[in-house]
Amino acid sequence: MIPKRFEPYAFSATLSCMMSFIISGVSTYRALGLIDSFMSIWIANWLTSWAIAFPVVTVVAPLARRLVSLAIAEEKPQRSKGTA
Repeated sequence: MIPKRFEPYAFSATLSCMMSFIISGVSTYRALGLIDSFMSIWIANWLTSWAIAFPVVTVVAPLARRLVSLAIAEEKPQRSKGTA
């Protein structure tokens, strides 16, 4: 198991891996179509994308969390029906 203190880095690695894999696949497909060497080109593009995405997500995720928390209104406790 990964120690709790590494959770932000594990999250960044997982998110950046998945997102860069999907986006690089879509971009490679749009640029080249389904050619014979599609998979090898996709994987090469994905590795480059992940090398960029991981440090970016590591730095940007805390900022994004702060911005979202500023944009989200706190919920007021709801009163139960039948109480005054």
